[in-house]
Amino acid sequence: MSAEQEEDDDDRRRLDRRTTFIRLADYTVPEVRKALITTALLVTILGLFLYMIHEVAVAIIAGVVLAIYMIPFQNRAKKRLRNPTLTAIVTIVVVIVPLITVLVYSWVEISGAAAYLSENREDVAARVTEAIQRLPFGEGLEIRDDIPRWVEAVAQRSAAVVDELQETLDIIVLSIAVFLFTTFYVLTDREGIAEYIRSRIPGRYEGLAGRIGRSVRQVTYGALYATFLTQLIKSVIVLAMNLLWDVPLAVVLAIASFFIGFLPIVGSWSIYVPVAVYLMVFRDNVLGGVLMIIVGFFLNTLFISMYLRPRIAAERSGVLNFYWMFIALVTGVYTFGLAGIVIGPILIALLRAVFEAVTDSGRRAPAGTRAAPSPDA
Repeated sequence: MSAEQEEDDDDRRRLDRRTTFIRLADYTVPEVRKALITTALLVTILGLFLYMIHEVAVAIIAGVVLAIYMIPFQNRAKKRLRNPTLTAIVTIVVVIVPLITVLVYSWVEISGAAAYLSENREDVAARVTEAIQRLPFGEGLEIRDDIPRWVEAVAQRSAAVVDELQETLDIIVLSIAVFLFTTFYVLTDREGIAEYIRSRIPGRYEGLAGRIGRSVRQVTYGALYATFLTQLIKSVIVLAMNLLWDVPLAVVLAIASFFIGFLPIVGSWSIYVPVAVYLMVFRDNVLGGVLMIIVGFFLNTLFISMYLRPRIAAERSGVLNFYWMFIALVTGVYTFGLAGIVIGPILIALLRAVFEAVTDSGRRAPAGTRAAPSPDA
């Protein structure tokens, strides 16, 4: 038998085993040995690969998430620009340029506020002292003498942060590059990626793979849509309260509320609570401060984060109900950080898809009816 004929026979047997069920006893000893060696090599190489990319893993996940979220916009832009590469570049620029503009604006405003605080620290200390002394058990407390020490500590910490930033500058630049190229790659070649994954799935798993793919696609869209929408609503509420009580840096604080709300544990409360304290201490506006805390806590933190976000995500996905989407978003973000916005819902959607596939395949058909043919038939 020629080498070409042997290769054709190997391909035929491999195809048969990808499309039909083969018992383990039917494998020959050389095939089992080859499978064990291949598996060991795969595990080793996969471990090395994960170790190689662990520093930029978050950037890769963020790039994929951003690309998934921008696909609808890219599809609309493609109708005008026609060129997929140009469309992907324009889509990324539309997102990145406003983000950079917002960050630069916020940095300039915060730097100005920090400079003012440094120049007027004695007046700030006096007003904070007066506010503390008006509180119960606060009589006699004095912080004026502590201000220089606090400023020195902040200066030392700032210098340390700058040194740490310089040390990690290379990985930051690398992560940004990986993030942008991952987004570009997914936007320009997502159809090829999907086709490759489908071609690697054995025929007997096509039904399960299709169910998993639909579930993952729908929960990802629902979670991202709900997260960005509710973050925008919360930021608008923070901005409205800041403008209502004439809080300095109103726009910057609203922008910070939008971005900081994605982080686990930290939410918009880390913005509206200090602002409420500012109103009560420096403006003598106790009513305004209390109202800001009440509105922020019950509307932003409880209603929007705990109810509205999972409700919208569940309705948009059509896969998970409110309860499971709530569990997915809350525990996902707490466990995996920012990427948990997507990972949490995907994990529960995968669990549901696999569970339904297993239970459906083992369910008996009612008497008098013919069972539906399995994917292997």
